[in-house]
Amino acid sequence: MNRLFHFQLSPFCRKVRLSLAEKKIEVELVEERYWEKGAEFLRRNPAGKVPILRYGTKTLTESAAICEYIEERHPEPPLMPRDADGRYEVRRLVGWFDDKFHREVTANLLYERVNKKLSGQGYPDSTNVKAGAKAIKYHLDYMGWLLDKRRWLAGDNMTLADFAAAAHLSALDYVSDVDWDRNANVREWYSKIKSRPSFRSILADHVPGFPPPPHYADLDF
Repeated sequence: MNRLFHFQLSPFCRKVRLSLAEKKIEVELVEERYWEKGAEFLRRNPAGKVPILRYGTKTLTESAAICEYIEERHPEPPLMPRDADGRYEVRRLVGWFDDKFHREVTANLLYERVNKKLSGQGYPDSTNVKAGAKAIKYHLDYMGWLLDKRRWLAGDNMTLADFAAAAHLSALDYVSDVDWDRNANVREWYSKIKSRPSFRSILADHVPGFPPPPHYADLDF
């Protein structure tokens, strides 16, 4: 059995979970309190990060590399375009969400509200929270602009770019930090991706001490 060492609200872990589920690859989910830096955990990944995928006899780390490895081993259904320009655009957007969005939004909202408490690092920094709440508006507008020209974020077909974005937004939605009324295109896009069978385990997540809002698992939010 494949095993994924993960944290439920990690957008990087969620991206990998979505990729695995979309390709119908069975995996056992193992909760990892990565902030405790246990010796066994660090042996699996000296970088001290999740996700870690135990795939057969291989131990895979770094979410982007894991997703592309899965794509190469299991090309159907495709989550990367066949052409170089299309693959570039997907990688560009995956980088956008896993770097820029993560730094400006996820770290300032989700990590301040949830991760700090779980890891015993104190209370949220209100300055960071305000910065994240301001930044997410820009990102939602950018997504809306993309979706005004495309069916999905990177083009006509759903790709890893959509899973990267949905991973971050779903984690933020768990703590009610997404204004779905800001852009109709983004809301429609999220409704489509949220309704996919591969999203079911994400919507079933429950972090002790942090109950999700009623709309979190509602497909008609």
